[in-house]
Amino acid sequence: MLNPAPPARRPRLALRLVPTIVPALMLQFAAGGLAAQSAAVEESRARADVSAVLDALHEAASETDFDGYFSLYAREAVFLGTDATERWTREAFMDYTRARFDTGTGWTYHMLERHVSISPGGSTAWFDERLENANLGETRGSGVLVLEDERWKIAQYNLTIPIPNEMARDIAQRIRALKGG
Repeated sequence: MLNPAPPARRPRLALRLVPTIVPALMLQFAAGGLAAQSAAVEESRARADVSAVLDALHEAASETDFDGYFSLYAREAVFLGTDATERWTREAFMDYTRARFDTGTGWTYHMLERHVSISPGGSTAWFDERLENANLGETRGSGVLVLEDERWKIAQYNLTIPIPNEMARDIAQRIRALKGG
């Protein structure tokens, strides 16, 4: 007679580990979910902080608050104005702005729409915003903010006047004619 096969043995070690592994995996998944939730909260907070800096920038410019205005710029900031030749270093822009603000003349822009993005790691932000100005009409501000001394600072601000596509060719020709080209 042939020897019957021994009964199948269950691995006892695996059975002992299941009650330990499953809760540990559940905790790991929960922690991963909490970390993702925490990162989303931090990113949302950073977006709100960046938006508050931009709001303060527009308010300070409207109120001709020189110190408040430039406290929002990074040390190496650049401001790009609406004219193609306007690329202002922070120092040059401070000179221009001081002369304007000293006469009580600032500029007022009302935000219509704003989009803010935060880099992975959370040390850089970029934005674009639609603005309304009494003299220029609808404009667009865009730029970059960096964390400097643990505060968001504007590293670059670019102010443009969006031109409707239907008018772009005519405007480009008028600019060429103005420049003699």
